Amino acid sequence: MGWATEHIKNLNEGKTIKFRPKGNSMSGKIESGELVTVQPINWAQDGVDVGDIVLCKVHGRQYLHLIQAQQGMRFKIGNNKGYTNGWTSWKGIYGVVTKVEK
Repeated sequence: MGWATEHIKNLNEGKTIKFRPKGNSMSGKIESGELVTVQPINWAQDGVDVGDIVLCKVHGRQYLHLIQAQQGMRFKIGNNKGYTNGWTSWKGIYGVVTKVEK
């Protein structure tokens, strides 16, 4: 169980969520405490792109980080400071950020 477990549950139920993440790893795109809106991903219609910010799980850890690269349905995840967390499949991506507010 991690910080985003309840958010992931809601996204898996098809709900759009809002929350205020803490931390500085996404500074420049999301500042600590800003309100983010995350919507579930419709893989059949939209999917995600390199540069999108997603709520995901990599090696068992939960992140709200960037998609840095894509190989088929595998995605390289990292923060906005250049650090890479690793690769995950599409099944490890639960939602995409659609809005960031102060």
